[in-house]
Amino acid sequence: MTSDKTAAASTLEALDTPCLLLDEPRMQANIERLKTRMARLGVTLRPHLKTPKSIDVARLLMETPAGPAAVSTLQEAEQFARAGVRDILYAVGVSPAKLDRVLALRAYGTDLTVVVDSVAGAQAVAARSRAAGAPIPALIEIDSDGHRAGVRPDQAELLCAIGRALEDGGAQLRGVLTHAGESYSSPDEDAIRTMAERERRAAVDAAQALRAGGLPCPVVSVGSTPTAMFAENLDGVTEVRAGVFVFFDLFMAGLGVCRQDDIALSVLTTVIGHQPEKDWILVDAGWMAMSRDRGTAGQPVDQYYGVVCDVQGRPFADLVLKQTNQEQGIVMRRPGTSAPLPQLPLGTRLRILPNHACATGAQHDSYHVVRGTSPEVLACWPRFRGW
Repeated sequence: MTSDKTAAASTLEALDTPCLLLDEPRMQANIERLKTRMARLGVTLRPHLKTPKSIDVARLLMETPAGPAAVSTLQEAEQFARAGVRDILYAVGVSPAKLDRVLALRAYGTDLTVVVDSVAGAQAVAARSRAAGAPIPALIEIDSDGHRAGVRPDQAELLCAIGRALEDGGAQLRGVLTHAGESYSSPDEDAIRTMAERERRAAVDAAQALRAGGLPCPVVSVGSTPTAMFAENLDGVTEVRAGVFVFFDLFMAGLGVCRQDDIALSVLTTVIGHQPEKDWILVDAGWMAMSRDRGTAGQPVDQYYGVVCDVQGRPFADLVLKQTNQEQGIVMRRPGTSAPLPQLPLGTRLRILPNHACATGAQHDSYHVVRGTSPEVLACWPRFRGW
């Protein structure tokens, strides 16, 4: 729980650490960048709110106060519905046990769509729709890259069987959805562009298969932040979903999707000790503040647990959060560097850029909103967790 002191703090020096900082101008620039791309390509942006989990951020992301939006948990859907969001896609395969919560959200006035990828899943949605006398709309998940769940676009017979189970069973077939998660493993920008086209083609082919089978498919939904940022052709697509673009992170920078200077999220931490013989600087941000995510370990530049910056957000040369304990981090020089270890006395405030904005954000209950290098804290925006 955020302390009263932290919630009321007006400067970075007054904040309790560790805590989460959000650079509002960087965030706004990231939002405008993707919105401009989507407008140029002629598709609707359905922002994935799993990254911010914040009503204040969501209002800046969505086209209208009512949406559209995508979420990963029903907790998110419920929170955003209470805030007035009405067009929500629950973009994870729905389990039968959650359908009562889905129906409650729809009865509340939220146009909530679910996702299925099997005949059994479609039958469960249809059966619950019939019992409630209220059709639940669903998208069929398409496997565009072998990365996770979904029906292959060439499985036309299975696609149509799922669609008929929904339409004939009392639910509603609304379209298809895919997510090119494999784009996160792309070695360069050309590979991301190739993946973006593969993602588009899979969704469009699946939509055509449904239509050829006499089934409706008004929605063709694709998206991941890398493919959204590099797609060159979205013909046949009706909407794009993306989430981490709002903040970006070191993993996205390592892919070439953004610059390190675009990262809007950081963790404010305090120097709490030194181990001179080991060239260690100890801080109060451990893995409970940063998360265990080490996604950049597989990239050409390993950022360990994060890049260390001064309190104004300016990175030190080759200084990283190299090791973490639960509530303590160890700041060290990057292996092989000749850069000197900076003199950072006890009590010095630092910022650490995260590997994965979603994972680091999930460790915190609020954003402390700042503007660039200014020490002023403009606002404290709550965020939520849970399922």
